[in-house]
Amino acid sequence: MKKKILIVDDEPNIVMSLEYTFKKQDFEVYIARDGSEALDILKSQTPDVVLLDIMMPNVDGYQTLQHIKDNQSLNNTKVVFLTAKNKASDIEKGLNLGADKYLTKPFSVKKIVSEVLELLT
Repeated sequence: MKKKILIVDDEPNIVMSLEYTFKKQDFEVYIARDGSEALDILKSQTPDVVLLDIMMPNVDGYQTLQHIKDNQSLNNTKVVFLTAKNKASDIEKGLNLGADKYLTKPFSVKKIVSEVLELLT
């Protein structure tokens, strides 16, 4: 069975690059342009991993993460923050809120794939 990934980011070039890469890795890929769209998708899908930006319109990444952590049906979903917020305090906050990994932009697509695959083993 294919692994499912939800990519939540408001930057089209990042979304396109990650979507292409994860489809090549045989993932079922879902796309949300902000946290609000992500919450809608999470009502009907249970992804194995969520790649989540923090700074987005409407519902930000922190609020989205909180929803995932509060939803028992998403207990096994891994969350990776993928964000430009790169201060030590930002990283600490993201991990303390329950993110499984915290990666910063700019990023290497190869590293993202490696980190996701590691989380799923």
